[in-house]
Amino acid sequence: MENKNCQVVPDAQGNAIRVSKNSPEYGYVRVIQNKVMFNATGWVSKKQLSTLVKGKVEDLQDLGFTSDTILPGNIVVMESFEPFSEKMPDRDLKYAGDTGIVCCKDGQPIYRTTAYDASGELSDALIPHDNGDAIREANAEAEQSETKTTKKAKKEEPVAEKVEEVQEEMVEVEDETFEL
Repeated sequence: MENKNCQVVPDAQGNAIRVSKNSPEYGYVRVIQNKVMFNATGWVSKKQLSTLVKGKVEDLQDLGFTSDTILPGNIVVMESFEPFSEKMPDRDLKYAGDTGIVCCKDGQPIYRTTAYDASGELSDALIPHDNGDAIREANAEAEQSETKTTKKAKKEEPVAEKVEEVQEEMVEVEDETFEL
């Protein structure tokens, strides 16, 4: 049902290892995995997860990463009440889709990140959110806005003019034969 392996994804030029723009000594490899996820309320969904395997470029090269490398293990989702980055704590906030609403539990924001687990023994650490009312309200507002936009677009559509089709009449002509 799910891909138990992770696949290295190359950049647009086909490079498996991407060099950091800030420091050429460091780099990363992007890894993806197709996975079946179950949320806290029992809903199941298929997802494509991705994560970055970071390190010194030399070490990544020594591991032999290529654009078609398949890795054992899996990608795990980790959620926490503490940010994963001290420098950019807002980067890993867990958002409810495109609503802009941060998922929270008891008023505390939930942070979410992914990591590659070579052993394949770690499992996802999920925190169920309890601000579903705010999320449903945001979704309803977005749906209502989308409906208004659709209606407005329909009103602005040019009305097609009716054009009468010209129908050709078939006229039978008698065969005329003549002799010279």
